[in-house]
Amino acid sequence: MTPETLRATIADLAAKIAGRPLDGDLDGWLNREHGPGSAIYETLKAHCAAGAAEGWLCNREAGGIRYGRILKPAPDLSGFSVDVVDMTNVAGPHHVHPNGEIDCVMPVEGEALFDGRGAGWVVYPPGSAHEPTVSEGRAYVLYLLPEGRVQFT
Repeated sequence: MTPETLRATIADLAAKIAGRPLDGDLDGWLNREHGPGSAIYETLKAHCAAGAAEGWLCNREAGGIRYGRILKPAPDLSGFSVDVVDMTNVAGPHHVHPNGEIDCVMPVEGEALFDGRGAGWVVYPPGSAHEPTVSEGRAYVLYLLPEGRVQFT
């Protein structure tokens, strides 16, 4: 597993969601079609584990959170950037999603929850904000950000 194969997996997924509103319908569709047990979800989880172990993913740390932007927005990614965090029972910095945010939550230890939700996808609409929090264990969270836009508050 390499950054290139991760990019190819995300490019495939991004093409399927490009142009769709970031809303509850997309949240439901992602969880039905690409949730835990699906090929895309399991491939993303395997890439995150391998990348973190090999040091090309989550290679920075602050406040008990390992993180990193692995991919900048690009046409082959339908304009999404990709960040991955490795969080264990911690809250991250509060931020706003000007264009929304799509998160893939992948528990690693325990029954980790991300903002109160378990394994699967969480979609935040444009203009939403939160303090990303992992509780009840450890999880990788992969963030797709339209145009890479995020505003820390």
